[in-house]
Amino acid sequence: MRFDVLTLFPSMFEAVLGESIIGRARSRGIITLNFINIRDYSEDKHRRVDDYPYGGGKGMVMQPGPIYNAYKSVVEGLEYKPKVIYLTPQGKVFNQAMAKELAKEKHLILLCGHYEGVDERIIEEIVDMELSIGDYVLTGGEIPAMAVIDAVCRLVPGVLGNEESFKDESHYSGLLEYPQYTRPPEFLGRRVPEVLLSGHHANIEKWRKEQSILRTCSKRPDLMDKILLKEKKEQI
Repeated sequence: MRFDVLTLFPSMFEAVLGESIIGRARSRGIITLNFINIRDYSEDKHRRVDDYPYGGGKGMVMQPGPIYNAYKSVVEGLEYKPKVIYLTPQGKVFNQAMAKELAKEKHLILLCGHYEGVDERIIEEIVDMELSIGDYVLTGGEIPAMAVIDAVCRLVPGVLGNEESFKDESHYSGLLEYPQYTRPPEFLGRRVPEVLLSGHHANIEKWRKEQSILRTCSKRPDLMDKILLKEKKEQI
């Protein structure tokens, strides 16, 4: 799977995505990540990419020209149009269901806004989807882009090595993940639940399912409400 990120700060990405699981997937050729500096496509001699907003107001707006030139450098020669995602607080809030759908794409372009955002005309021209990672404002779209890439890459076949690794994780099935334990069997007077030491796989599976439901009800009752509503609709 291929990702191209249009950004003003390409060096931010290597520090995060060049390591661990994503880094190994890149080295094995499962994932391709390209970080394109929008400033390189400015036609201004000072590599300027922003200007004051028409109509007045505080802050600066990213100009459409440099973004469009950077985009064209990615898609030139392709026989298909990659899905273009703009990271913005105005977008739909990203979730696991979206990550699963995006993992089916072969090529994503992520546009990272900055300052007061980007000229609306570039959104109208190239953007297919607007995403947010929460109802708050960050300095730019770089951190949200990293979050989207990480979440999507984990679902690409071969990245984790074992598909079951992500199927049991929080949010994949709609429930939160069950509690996890490792050695030693006792720590500060707290023991690992006996069922996990029993070797009885059916009982362990049942316990984990029960704990996922209990944890979801306790920590995220809103998620449980969604699951129950979905089941009710399916029964109609």
